[in-house]
Amino acid sequence: MTMVVARREVRDSFRDWRIIIPIFALTFFFPALMNFTARRIISFLGAYGADIIATQLVPFLLLVVGFFPTSFSLIIALETFVGERERKSMEPLLSTPLSDVQLYFGKMLASVVPPLSASYAGMTVYMLGLAFSIGWEPSFQLVAQIFFLTTMQGLIMVAGAVVISSQTTSVRAANLLASFIIVPMALLLQAEAMALFWGNHAGIWWLVLALAITAVVLMRMGTETFNREGLMGQEIDVLKLSVIAGRVWDRFTGREGDGRYPHPLNWYKQTLRILPHLRYPILLLLIALVGGVLVGVTLGQQYPLPSEMQQLLLDKNWNENLEQLQGLSSSLPRLIVLQNIRVLTLSALIGIFSFGVLAVIIFIVPWALIGYIAAQFVLVGQNPFLFVLAAVAPHATVELPAILLATGAALRWHVGIMAPPKDRSLGDAFLDNMTDFFRVFFGLAIPLLILSAFMEAYITPQVLAAVYGGG
Repeated sequence: MTMVVARREVRDSFRDWRIIIPIFALTFFFPALMNFTARRIISFLGAYGADIIATQLVPFLLLVVGFFPTSFSLIIALETFVGERERKSMEPLLSTPLSDVQLYFGKMLASVVPPLSASYAGMTVYMLGLAFSIGWEPSFQLVAQIFFLTTMQGLIMVAGAVVISSQTTSVRAANLLASFIIVPMALLLQAEAMALFWGNHAGIWWLVLALAITAVVLMRMGTETFNREGLMGQEIDVLKLSVIAGRVWDRFTGREGDGRYPHPLNWYKQTLRILPHLRYPILLLLIALVGGVLVGVTLGQQYPLPSEMQQLLLDKNWNENLEQLQGLSSSLPRLIVLQNIRVLTLSALIGIFSFGVLAVIIFIVPWALIGYIAAQFVLVGQNPFLFVLAAVAPHATVELPAILLATGAALRWHVGIMAPPKDRSLGDAFLDNMTDFFRVFFGLAIPLLILSAFMEAYITPQVLAAVYGGG
């Protein structure tokens, strides 16, 4: 049934000359243009003895030849649902015995097949042209990597565009929202160009894996959020900021339907009810913590500090270091609290655009740094566990739970849009999880961060002095 929908859509696409002519132009004319450009670049750089640079730029042009036809998949995918809704042709399709998943994947396949076919044909024309004109023959690994990169990029753009098409009420709105897809993909193209230029083939394979995971995530998000009844019932979206602000304020404050605000103790009881929903994000963060420490230890052994810096870790140098730290103890709590709040806020905000990946990476960094420093203690003959217990454990007993709560709530916010509850829309789930994050952040995390900052400023130095001060 999925293929029935896909075949119908593909036939309709190939009947439309406004789609066929640009695809054929990009399939044959654009590769010829890039072929001409490649020959001119090689000739120009060869005159100045920079043949190696020209050789590395040719694969980038192959990547560009494959990318531009896939950009048409974005236009086709944006029309899949909202376009048919505007043309009043959606009702007969939705009345068929197709399931939501069959309809979704049928539309998605129909959106990705013509542009990807054009991309593969265009790359073939480009490589054949260079083979006959300058005798350039790419390696099998290079062709495979660009093939997979092009395929994954097409799937990501289509999956994201289909989600947009199913959640918007007009083609105009869908086209405007498409910038949130095409801009990141254009930036990704630059990163791929750098990897190809430096010949980092191992990094390209990791990038292919990351893109494949992103495509799966977006497709799962599409199947979870697609609902044919909701699609037909949508009206023109009106941004009512007062309604949104009221919903967020009521959920944050816990205000009841009669307009009364709860007692502070009851507010905290409500906030504590959020914590069971954070068990899986916190478990993931604990696994990431262990992985970050192991990565730091491994890097510390492979890339040790210079010997003069390692000498600072010896017992005899700790007295001077502790004296300098004590001179700053009065201003340390405020600086520590502000720094932790700034990092957690940044982590929560940028995690929105990466489904929580960047939030997890930011969480890992300090623990990887601790693992790296611990490895340096081993290299200079010191006990790394004694360092961790003295320099990290005293305040981390409070700081780590605060960070886990804040980052776990942020992670739930970030990934909640991939599979919102059936009784709530995508926007409602986003707002509710965001409000829950701020409740946990302000109600639990910040008080714990303030307490840990005072412990880090006044108790941890005393423990360090007791352990290392007599050296």
